Amino acid sequence: MIDVIIAGGGPTGMMLGAELRLHGIRVVVLEKDLEQSKVVRSMGLHARSIEVMDQRGLLERFLEHGTKYPVGGSFAGIIKPPPSLDSAHAYILGIPQTVTDRLLIEHAAEVGVEIRRGREVTGLSQDDDGVDVELADGTKLRSRYLIGCDGGRSTVRKLLGIGFPGEPATAETLLGEMELTEDWETVLAVMTEVRKTQLRFGLSPIGDGVYRVGVPAEGLAEDPRVPPTFEEIKRQLKAVAGSDFGVHSPRWLSRFGDATRLAERYRVGRAFLAGDAAHIHPPVGGQGLNLGVQDAFNLGWKLAAAVTGWAPPDLLDTYQTERHPVAAAVLDNTRAQMQLMSLDPGSQAVRRLLAELMEFEEVSRYLTEKITATGIRYDFGDGHELLGRRMRDLELKQGHLYGLTRGGRGLLLDQTGGLSARGWTDRVDHIVDVSEELDVPAVLLRPDGHVAWAGEDQEQLSAALRRWFGEGQVL
Repeated sequence: MIDVIIAGGGPTGMMLGAELRLHGIRVVVLEKDLEQSKVVRSMGLHARSIEVMDQRGLLERFLEHGTKYPVGGSFAGIIKPPPSLDSAHAYILGIPQTVTDRLLIEHAAEVGVEIRRGREVTGLSQDDDGVDVELADGTKLRSRYLIGCDGGRSTVRKLLGIGFPGEPATAETLLGEMELTEDWETVLAVMTEVRKTQLRFGLSPIGDGVYRVGVPAEGLAEDPRVPPTFEEIKRQLKAVAGSDFGVHSPRWLSRFGDATRLAERYRVGRAFLAGDAAHIHPPVGGQGLNLGVQDAFNLGWKLAAAVTGWAPPDLLDTYQTERHPVAAAVLDNTRAQMQLMSLDPGSQAVRRLLAELMEFEEVSRYLTEKITATGIRYDFGDGHELLGRRMRDLELKQGHLYGLTRGGRGLLLDQTGGLSARGWTDRVDHIVDVSEELDVPAVLLRPDGHVAWAGEDQEQLSAALRRWFGEGQVL
C-alpha cells in the first residue's frame, strides 16, 4: 500500500511530498498534466516562505535563480518605506513560478517522491484503514492517506463533498508574457499615468526582451479556463492605456479572476485539502503560492507522524485548526485590498486614510506581517509570548538555528544544559547552545519551526513533548 497519494503536482503538492519523504514515507504524486505549466501566476516568495526554504536547506538554489527586493510597506498598491521585520530574510525573492515549480519538482525527485504525470483522479472511497483512488484510465490505487493539492477546481474536494463557499469572480485580468516594439521609457511614462486610476494594469520586463503584461478584461469569460486570445489582450491594452505598445510574439496567455472561496473543512477522514484546493482569492499581495507552500509545511510532519505511528490522537486535527484561520485572514486582507483598489469615492476615501495610517511604522509593520505571514501565531493556549509563533533564524555559538532543522525533526534548543528530551530522541533533537538573540532559557520547536514550549521547567517541557510528539519511548 502507498503511504500517501497527493493529487496535484504544483508547488503545494511537491513541497508536501518532499516533507513526507524526509521521514521515509512512501509518496506518489498524481498530476493530470503531462508537462509542467508555462504560465507564471506567481512572481515571488515572501519572507516566511523564504524561511521555510532555508529551514530545509533549499534557499541557496532559490537565491541562484531569484532577485532580492526590499520587502516594502505595500498594501493595495500603497507604497511606504519598508518597516522593520523580525526575520533574517526581510526581503521579497523575485522568482517566476515556473522556476519555483521546477526547483520543487527537482527537490521532490531527489528525496524520492514518485511523480506520475498524465494521471487524473476521477473517483475515491475510503474506509478506516485507507483510501481507494480511481484514475481516468481505470487504474485503481490504495493509500493510507490522500491529499488534494489539485487547485481551485479541485476534483478531490468535490468528490469529498466539501463545500467551497465565498464570492464568485466579479472581474478578470488578462495576463501574458510577450515582446513589444515600443521603447521602455514611453511605456513607463504611460503606465505611471494609467496606474493612477487603474492598478490592475502593468507591464514589467523579465529579461531577454520579454515583458509580463497584465490588463483588465472587458468582462467575465464564459469559461475562465479558456485563455484569452492575443487579439483580446491587444484590444484591452488600447482600451485601457491607449496603445498596445506593439506587443508581439506571446509566450503564453492566461486569465485570472477575483473569486474568493474557502473550503468549509480541510479534512474528511483520511483525505485532506491543501493549497488552492482549500482556498482561492485575488492575487493582490502575491500570497497564493506562499499560502499553499506553508500549508504543506504544516501538514507534512503531522501526516508523517501518523503514518509512522507516534502521532498524538488529535495531531492531524490541528492542521485545520491552525491553517483554516490563516487562510480566512488572507481572504480578508485580499478582499480589503481589492476594495481599496476600487475607483468609487468611498473606497478612495478609505484608501487615502489608510495611506496616512501607514505612515506609522506599527501600522505598516502589522500589514506587512500579514502579507509575509511572519506575524502568524497559532493558538497553543496560554503561555510564553513566543508560544505558537515561528522562530526566526537565530545566530548560535555553533552556527545558525535553521541549519539544525534540515531533517524536519523537532528541536529542543537548551541554553541551560539542564533539560532533557530523553524518550523522544527518535523524533526530537536536543541542542545545547546559546544565542544572544533568545531571551528565554529554552524553546521546543515543532518540525515546522513554530514554538511549542518556552521556559525552563522540565515537567512543563515533558508535557509539551507528549502533546506534540506523542508518548516517549521507555528507556
